[in-house]
Amino acid sequence: MKRTNTLLVVTLAGLLATTAGAEHWPHWRGPHFNGSSTEKNLPDSFSKTENVKWVTDMPGPSAATPIIWGDTVFVSSTDLKSRTLRAIALDRQTGKVLWNEECGAGFSRDDRSNFASPSPTTDGRLVFFYYGNGDLAAFDFSGKKVWSRNIQKDYGSFAFLWTYSTSPTLYDGKLFIQVLQRDVPVRGSGRADGPNDSYLLALDPQTGKEMWKQNRPSEAVAESRESFTTPIPYTHAGRTELIVTGGDCITGHDLQTGKELWRWGTWNPQKISHWRLVPSATAGAGVALGSAPKGAPIYAVKLGLNGNLTDSDLAWTSSEREVSTDVATPLFYQGKFWVVNGERQTKAISCVDPATGKSEWVGELTSRPKIESSPTAADGKIYFMNFRGEVFVVEAGKEFKLLRTVSMGDDHDNDLRSSIAISQGNLFIRTGSKLYCIGK
Repeated sequence: MKRTNTLLVVTLAGLLATTAGAEHWPHWRGPHFNGSSTEKNLPDSFSKTENVKWVTDMPGPSAATPIIWGDTVFVSSTDLKSRTLRAIALDRQTGKVLWNEECGAGFSRDDRSNFASPSPTTDGRLVFFYYGNGDLAAFDFSGKKVWSRNIQKDYGSFAFLWTYSTSPTLYDGKLFIQVLQRDVPVRGSGRADGPNDSYLLALDPQTGKEMWKQNRPSEAVAESRESFTTPIPYTHAGRTELIVTGGDCITGHDLQTGKELWRWGTWNPQKISHWRLVPSATAGAGVALGSAPKGAPIYAVKLGLNGNLTDSDLAWTSSEREVSTDVATPLFYQGKFWVVNGERQTKAISCVDPATGKSEWVGELTSRPKIESSPTAADGKIYFMNFRGEVFVVEAGKEFKLLRTVSMGDDHDNDLRSSIAISQGNLFIRTGSKLYCIGK
């Protein structure tokens, strides 16, 4: 009897420890808005058949990252058959589809992406789905639509050459929407009846009504005004702000009003016209990273400052060729920045000192396809995948160690961009036609 009680106590302690370490994944960049999680006990090895808790078919492709709150997984998706945009909820334990609601009609406006590229976000009460055609909808966890609106209809047609794909951010009781676009129409998109301003919106999550709107001017030209980044909240020295990248600059904004607190720019003094921006800001260790595109450097801006900043307000500018990213958003984990350069012929991941910008190591990745998935991390491991669905697992250590490469994609997959979500001891891997839940 005494032995049984001891065993019971040990078992309960283990369960409590596991529960205590579990985290939701409520946003594309995770619970801390930097790609990291405190999750432990993740599987050391996996495949399409090994350590698969479940796999669920998706109705169409999407670059959106799954989000997780407790026992519910939320996925944005297209539907190839109906050519509609879907909001989907799954049971985290079984993968069973709890509900699948239509949020809008349409599929894409170019051949490189579709309208289901933005990731949803949740506060544990409502979940918000946003799409590249401007459709925005809030659902409760039972699948009841609470409100919906279309940002293009309400604020004017988006002026983008490519498909708009900014994800919403939910923070401090506000739903933030970012539209950084061209100032003139392009290929039939954009307002012809007024100015095409770039702007930030704060909406009331309960009603969808506007709380504030802040224009964000830019001196960039043509395509360089287009930003596909997501606004990122960060607190430094007691001040919380919203960090925004795009239009050849990086800015910090007051959460209550949208007022611009500071601005640094530019990484494009020659005003190159085709430098659209994809990587979102990543903040950590007192700096915010602005990742210039097309092989250009990364710029670390000192946080806590005000007004128009100069280059003297930069903590560092990366000088190593590998410390650059055209698409993947950098990760901040265990006090380091981790940068995946997936565009070069030789793909690489770099471990970067946040104080100096110098790489502590650079690891080469054997991958012919591009890598545009943004890295995520937990349990001492970093996860990301290439266009074909090959998942790279790298040790977050003092030297480069590729733990494994796992092929999770199907034969037809060739442009996968979804990040790998981490929650409740599981990895959630979105391929072109499937969602895998990986766990011990």
